[in-house]
Amino acid sequence: MRLSRRSVLAAALALLPAGARAQSEGQWHPLTGDDGRPVPNTRLPGELASEIGGLRGVTWIGSRDAAVTLYEFFDYNCPWCRAAARDLAALTRAAPDLRVGLVNNPILSPASAQAAKVALAVQRGGGSGAAHALYAALLGGATSRIDGARALDAARALGHDRAALAQAAESDEVREALQAQMRLAADLGLAATPSYVVGTAALLGYPGPRSLARVLESVAACDAIACQG
Repeated sequence: MRLSRRSVLAAALALLPAGARAQSEGQWHPLTGDDGRPVPNTRLPGELASEIGGLRGVTWIGSRDAAVTLYEFFDYNCPWCRAAARDLAALTRAAPDLRVGLVNNPILSPASAQAAKVALAVQRGGGSGAAHALYAALLGGATSRIDGARALDAARALGHDRAALAQAAESDEVREALQAQMRLAADLGLAATPSYVVGTAALLGYPGPRSLARVLESVAACDAIACQG
């Protein structure tokens, strides 16, 4: 997949520290991360935010009937996405009424897009459980670059047919699903990885497990990422 100029600019923004991004992108609510720095956040158009759940290839974790749905837009070669992945299991265990949707947004490199296509092929053939197992294996493993070959090797270790998966990863269905996920992320202005969407609010960057848990508690209590008063 060839990266557009818009994706390259997004990748550059993703490398900025949280404080710098907050100053350039602003804050809808005064949120701080676990490190005490401002967390960039913004209000999203409701009609666009509502399209996320209808995307093909979203990997779902948790009950369909959960009260709160959190979307994570991630890149397999994003170090903060790796940190977030390590915390995700604990977060979902602590919040049984939470549903998480993992959405590919491989804006950092062509290697990331190759890995995302393999993951989407796994999701297509084995559903969210299989795709989540690959996500955990890739982001919980070695810190070297993740590309299509590494994703195929990890999928094979999980019991998938490597040759069949490589073919499926190059299918029109997978390509179109990835393009749709990336296009919506760009339309939503999610210029950092990871980014999170809950309701009509977006958080740009990983705030840390405690801060993210507080955001979810606020959403459950008052339907906003920060309750007033």
